[in-house]
Amino acid sequence: MSKQESFKRRVRQRMAKTGERYTTARHALLEQTPSGRRRRWMAEPESGDESVTAATGKSWDDWCDLIDQWPGRNDGHTAIAAYLASDHGVDPWWSQQVTGGYERITGLRLPYERPDGTFTAGKSQTITVDGGRLRDLLLDDDSRTDLFPGHHTELRSKPTSKTVRIAIGPGVAQFGIGPTNNGRAKVTVSHEKLPSYDLVEEWKFYWTEWLDAIDQPVDD
Repeated sequence: MSKQESFKRRVRQRMAKTGERYTTARHALLEQTPSGRRRRWMAEPESGDESVTAATGKSWDDWCDLIDQWPGRNDGHTAIAAYLASDHGVDPWWSQQVTGGYERITGLRLPYERPDGTFTAGKSQTITVDGGRLRDLLLDDDSRTDLFPGHHTELRSKPTSKTVRIAIGPGVAQFGIGPTNNGRAKVTVSHEKLPSYDLVEEWKFYWTEWLDAIDQPVDD
């Protein structure tokens, strides 16, 4: 289990114990986290301190100090990432990671928050289902009524598109369906354009239950 997964488990345990919402429980645990850090972290970055140090030669606190001292730090995500690449030789992928981590640590961006200020909830699961049939159901207006009871949906992609995009709730869900062996398919849901952080855990839970519900296990 990664440090990020372990932290999320602790957050959920605190929620179950105290009845707090995810955001409140997360902030409370971050306040308690003993780490010898030079600064208070508002949120955990996606990559751990050991990973970023091994890949870039600097720890998270080092990168945060460096970016804080750069006059252009208020110019946004793209500007910071470009600065790391051009002035410090950070490769493109890690320049994005370091920028996102800086934004989380300093509170400029919450977990799952995109550069445009919206949030994305994702869930992926391999289930027993005919991938082609599921795609057909997602594309059909009447069939979606049965797939998503209680929710109004609207198709937002062309029928020939590789992924299926559907407006549902306060956002747009993108479905990727990849066939695997023995009649199973890997279904990936990315629910984009959510307007607030609190909705992320709510919709991640919804998609977990939805994928479980459409799973069609074969009897032995």
